[in-house]
Amino acid sequence: MKFLTFSLVAFAAFVSASNVVDLDTKNFEQFVGGDRPALVEFYAPWCGHCKNLAPVYEQLADAFPTDRVVIAKTDADGVGRDLGSKYGVTGFPTIKWFPKGSLDPVDYSSGRDLEALAGFVAEKSGVKSKIKPPPPPMAVQLDASNFDDIALNDDKNVLVAFTAPWCGHCKNMKPSYEKVAKAFSSESDCVVAQMDADAAPNKPIAAKYDVRSFPTIKFFPKGAKEPIAYQTGRSEQQFIDFLNEHCGTHRSITGLLSETAGKVITLDTLASNFFTASLPERPDVLGKAREYLATLTGSDAKTNTSAQYYVKAMERVIEKGEGWLTKEQARIAGLLASPSLAPTKLDELKIKANILSSFAEQKVAEAADAAGDLYEQVIDAAKQVPQQARDGVDQFADAVEDKARKIKEEL
Repeated sequence: MKFLTFSLVAFAAFVSASNVVDLDTKNFEQFVGGDRPALVEFYAPWCGHCKNLAPVYEQLADAFPTDRVVIAKTDADGVGRDLGSKYGVTGFPTIKWFPKGSLDPVDYSSGRDLEALAGFVAEKSGVKSKIKPPPPPMAVQLDASNFDDIALNDDKNVLVAFTAPWCGHCKNMKPSYEKVAKAFSSESDCVVAQMDADAAPNKPIAAKYDVRSFPTIKFFPKGAKEPIAYQTGRSEQQFIDFLNEHCGTHRSITGLLSETAGKVITLDTLASNFFTASLPERPDVLGKAREYLATLTGSDAKTNTSAQYYVKAMERVIEKGEGWLTKEQARIAGLLASPSLAPTKLDELKIKANILSSFAEQKVAEAADAAGDLYEQVIDAAKQVPQQARDGVDQFADAVEDKARKIKEEL
C-alpha cells in the first residue's frame, strides 16, 4: 500500500512538472536579470484570457532550453502583486521581456499564439526553439517594397487581405484563405495575397486604401485604378466563387478546374449536333466548327486552344469512328487520377475531358428521355386494360419503371 501511494505521488509530480517558473517577490531576481533572458507573464487566477494562454505558455516553456531562456509567470493579483505594481501592470495578462542582465523590461504586444510568442523569444534571445516551423504561406506576402509591383500590376487580378498578427478574426480566416491561395496557385494572373497592415512600414499603404479594421479585403482588378471592396463571406467556397467571377477562372476548392472550364458555348452546341448527326452529315458540322474557329482570331490563348480541340476531336471521330471518343475519355480519366502530374498538365487534361463530354451530352439526354417515354407509354396502356388483368400489368409496369430508372442512372 505504501509503495502504491509513493508511486501515485511520484506519478503526480511527473505529470505536473512544468518548465514555467513561478515567481514571487522573494525569488524574482534569482531568475530575472541574471545570466539568462526571461519572458514573464503577469497574470491573475480569475482572468479568462490568462486561463486561455496557460496551455500555450506551457508549450512555449517546453520549446526553449531552460539553461538559456527563462519562461516565467507571477500571480500579479496575489504573491506577485508588488511586482505588478513595480512594473506598471494594469491588465491581465501582461507579458514583459527582460534582457539578459537587465531588470528594465520590454513590453510584449504581439499575438498570444505559440507561433508569435516563440518567434518573439527566438528573435530576442538568439536561441532557436524546438518548435517545427510552419510551412511557408500559400498566399503571396505583400509589404511596402513589393505592393505596387504585385497588387497594381496591370496584367494581374489580385485579392489582398489586409490583416494584423493580433487579430482574432484574421487568425480564424487564415486556414480558409490559405486553401484558396493554394487552389489558385497555378493561376498566374489571379493572385491571392496577404499583407500585415499593422506593421509600421506597411501602415501608409493601409491608410491609402482606407483600411480601418482587420481583416479588410480588397480586390485589385487588372488595369483598374481603384480596388473593389470584398464584402462577401469568408468561407472557402465564397472566396472561390468571387475569384472565379472576377478573374474569369473556373477553379474548384481542390485546385482542379471545374466542369465548365474550357467550354465554348457555340462549339458545345456544334459538338452535340456532330455526335447525333448521321455519318454523311458530320463533315458539314465539322466545317461549321472550323468556320467558327476562324472567327476567334484575337481571342485569348486559352479560348483558342479549347476551340482547336473541339475541331480536332471531330476530325478524329470522322477518321477513326466513335470508338476513339470512348478510348480517349478513358485515357484522360486515367491520367487525371495520377497523383504525380504537374498542375498545368492536370488543367490541360481536365479541359479536354470537359470538351469531350460535350459530344455525348445530347445522346445521353435523348436516351434518358426515351426511357421516360417508355415508362409513360406503359402506364397509359395499363389504364386501358380491364380491372381483372391489371394486377399482372401493374407488376410489368413496375418492372419497366425499375428498368427505366436503371437506364437513367447508368447514363
